[in-house]
Amino acid sequence: MKKRLLLAALFGLPIYAGPAMAADGAALFQSNCSVCHQASGQGLPGQFPPLAGRIDKIAATPDGRKYVIAVALNGLMGSITAQGNDYAGFMPSFKTLPDDQIAAILNHVAGLPAGPDATLFTPADIAAERAEALTPTTVAEKRKALDAQHPLP
Repeated sequence: MKKRLLLAALFGLPIYAGPAMAADGAALFQSNCSVCHQASGQGLPGQFPPLAGRIDKIAATPDGRKYVIAVALNGLMGSITAQGNDYAGFMPSFKTLPDDQIAAILNHVAGLPAGPDATLFTPADIAAERAEALTPTTVAEKRKALDAQHPLP
């Protein structure tokens, strides 16, 4: 890994020049998500919902996987209930991140709290869902429909 960074620096290559670098879901989560959802993914009661122990359960169905990707790509705005607690707020879109980085973050979160990164999401999954641009409010409506079909944790 250090050798790869040194070579990238010496030859002017982008730091995320290969899948091994982009696949560091833990580091990407820390730099993009932990300010709200905390380093452990446990969130802040009343402010930011917990992700740990939930994302893998939500992504257990095809519709759940699509919803999780939609949140990452398009953000979320509105009221939600997670683990019996109500949250009203806004999550920004992360669609500026490349598909492999979003997949790595989601796989990391799906493995929280203590497990290894999951392998639920691929860059191709993210690319396929990127084609459907949604508003954060529409994503919240999708959540309500999904919760009615399969109660969300």
